Amino acid sequence: MTNHFNTFHLGDVSEIIAGGDKPKNFSLVRTSSKNVPVFANAEKDKGLQGYTDIPRITDPAVTMAARGSNVGFVAIRKEPYFPIVRLLSLIPHGELLDVDYLYYNLKQNRKTGTGSGQPQITIPDISSRTISLPPISLQKKLAKVLSVLDEKIELNNKINAELEAMAKLIYDYWFVQFDFPDANGSPYKSSGGKMVYNQELKREIPEGWLVKELSQLLRFERGISYKSKDIIGTGIPMINLNSFNLNGQYKHKGLKFYSGTYKEHKVVSAGDLVIAITDVTRNADIIGKAFTIPDLFDEDILISCDVAKVIPSELVNSQYLEPLFNSEHYHRYIKHFASGTLVLHLNLDGVNWCKIPVPPVNILNRYKELRTGIDKKLTLTLKENKQLVELRNWLLPMLMNGQVTISNS
Repeated sequence: MTNHFNTFHLGDVSEIIAGGDKPKNFSLVRTSSKNVPVFANAEKDKGLQGYTDIPRITDPAVTMAARGSNVGFVAIRKEPYFPIVRLLSLIPHGELLDVDYLYYNLKQNRKTGTGSGQPQITIPDISSRTISLPPISLQKKLAKVLSVLDEKIELNNKINAELEAMAKLIYDYWFVQFDFPDANGSPYKSSGGKMVYNQELKREIPEGWLVKELSQLLRFERGISYKSKDIIGTGIPMINLNSFNLNGQYKHKGLKFYSGTYKEHKVVSAGDLVIAITDVTRNADIIGKAFTIPDLFDEDILISCDVAKVIPSELVNSQYLEPLFNSEHYHRYIKHFASGTLVLHLNLDGVNWCKIPVPPVNILNRYKELRTGIDKKLTLTLKENKQLVELRNWLLPMLMNGQVTISNS
C-alpha cells in the first residue's frame, strides 16, 4: 500500500447539503412513530433538538455548524437524521473518502467561518476547501486508531455517569426520602423511624436532626481576578466557569492555564468543594452548582473569579453539600438570587439564607465514606480519560498530515 496523499476539493469527494426548516412532524421526545433525530448547529447534546418521522439524510455523514459561536463544530452521524437550518451535512463519496476519516480531518482543521458579523460557513466555502487523502484503505486504518481511543473515552464517560447516578440515588435515598440506615441497618423512615414536623422547612424531618441556615454551616472564598493576557496555553491550572458541565460535575475540557502572579492562600486542592458564582444569562444552568475538585493535578490549582471555594463547618462535609447544591429544588431557589444583563452574578447572601436539614455527624460520616469510595473510582476513570485525550490529540494531527503511518499488518 502506498502512503501517498492526493489533494481534492471537498466538493469533489462529498455531497454537501444545507439544513432546512424544522420538520412539521416534530416531537421533543422520541416516540415509536417519531424516532428520527433532528439536529441543529449546537454543540450541547451534539445538536439534538428532538425527533421526527422521516429522515432527510440516510447515508453516514459529518455535520458542521455553519454559523454562530460554535461555527465549525463537527459531529459524525451514522444513523438516518434530519438536519435543520445552519447545519451543513457532508456525505462522502465512499470510494474516495471514509466518513470517519473526514470527521477527524475536519475536527483537526476546524474551519472558523468568515463575515464581519456572525462568522458563517457557506456551501461554496466548504466545497472549495482542500483535503489531502491517502488511499481509502489507509484512511479507514488511520481513522480506526482514533475511533478506538474515542470509544474507550466514551465508555469511561458512561461508567462515570453510572457512578454519578449511583451517588445521587444514595443521597436521595438517605437525605430526601430519609431512608438512611438506622441503628439496625434498616431504612429509617420506611421502618417506622420517628419523623417530626419542622415549622421552618414546612415538612417532616427525622427526629434529632437540626435545621440551619447555610451561613451557619459554611463560608466562601472567592477565586482570583485575572486579565486575558494571563490566560495562555501553559501555566497554573485554573478551574473556571467552563470547568462545570450542566450537571455541575467537573469538565476537564474547560480548564484554563494562568501565567500571572497569585497569593498562596488562593491555592485550592483536590477534595475541595467549589461553586459557580456567575453564568451567562441565556443559559443560567451552571450558576450555584458545585463539584469536588478531582485528584488529577500534580501542582497548584487556582480558581477564577467566577468560582468560589466552599469551606464547610464541623457540622457538615463537602460530600453532603455537593449534591445539595446540584439538586433541582436548590437550583430553582438560587436562581432568584442571580442578577445581571449579559452575565449573571450570584448573590451569596441568597445561598447563606437557605435553610436545610442537618443530619447527625455519624450519619454524615457514613455517607462521606460511601461517597469517597465512589469519588476514587470516578477519579481513576477521569485520569485514564485525560491520558487518552492527550494521546488522541497528539496522534490526530500527525495521522492527518501523514507524519505517522500505519503498516499493512
